[in-house]
Amino acid sequence: MSRLKAEHLYKVFGRRPEEAVSRLQQGVDREELRGEGTTAAVVDASFEVEEGHIFVVMGLSGSGKSTLLRMLNGLLQPTSGRVLFDGQEVTSLPPKELREVRSKQISMVFQHFALFPHRSVLENAAYGLEVQGVPREERQERALEALELAGLKGWEKSWPDELSGGMQQRVGLARALATDAELMLMDESFSALDPLIRRDMQDQLLELQKTLKKTIVFITHDLNEAMRLGDRIAVMRDGRIVQTGTAEDILVRPANDYVASFIQDVDRSRVLTAGSIMEGRRDGTSVDGAGSAHVTAETPLADLFNPLASDDAEMVVTDENGTPVGVVDRERLLSALAEEPQVAQGSSEPRDGEQEDGTEVKAGA
Repeated sequence: MSRLKAEHLYKVFGRRPEEAVSRLQQGVDREELRGEGTTAAVVDASFEVEEGHIFVVMGLSGSGKSTLLRMLNGLLQPTSGRVLFDGQEVTSLPPKELREVRSKQISMVFQHFALFPHRSVLENAAYGLEVQGVPREERQERALEALELAGLKGWEKSWPDELSGGMQQRVGLARALATDAELMLMDESFSALDPLIRRDMQDQLLELQKTLKKTIVFITHDLNEAMRLGDRIAVMRDGRIVQTGTAEDILVRPANDYVASFIQDVDRSRVLTAGSIMEGRRDGTSVDGAGSAHVTAETPLADLFNPLASDDAEMVVTDENGTPVGVVDRERLLSALAEEPQVAQGSSEPRDGEQEDGTEVKAGA
């Protein structure tokens, strides 16, 4: 079931924004509006986020992804379109009700930590609960639990400037977790971190997600990060969503040449899984798995190189219940890694509303 829906969102800055939306809907180019002093930051963005999923929005700087994120919790009002969370239209709420939703139902983790230097780690983690009016004892208890989840047990009395960048970001994450908000918005939350710390924070988020199963919208400009974290990914260009799909969808079936250029340096062995390339036995016999090595359907292909080192090696693929569902051999593995991505048939720039199987597509600028 969809927890969050964005329906035909537009955000225009400048003169006569409503008129600009109408012109965009009629096919006027975004650059033409820019020449007139009007900026179309987000153009006709629509998507849905399932409960418990991480939905990643990725794109280069200036693609509109952060503007889009700020419309999801009402920090920016869309020029046109609407946002629904649990069926409630966030974009039409009066200011008082919107503040209530933002303080209790939707939390945000920023790129630059946004910690109060004069507050301890514990006080920073408890700040959202303080805003909600939660009694002191309860908010400290919940903040302590959140800090432990974020790997900061024992640092409660420290000050922000005593922590590394990665630890400071963990405090920001703990603050969001302490409020127990149903929706978490993360705006380039790991991009200011060193690569190793960034990878550690990604691991931390994925580990937390196994237990907490939060609904998360995560903004990034890094495709590898998007593919590692996202259950589904939206690729933005010039204010528009040009493709939405799973990491495998985008890697194997890029919607256009722009998306294809993004994925050319992606390590396919880290994205594609055993389940995505498995097949039934060629001799027609059933997949019973007796006497064969097993691997789960979610196992990345990179982890199969050693087990499938010999030409006659074969591994049985199992589902989440341990039931054999397919087979992977060395030939299948090497073929999948060598296969070239297939750009969607037709125009390299799909028209609005055009769809590929399992992939939603909107036109790029």
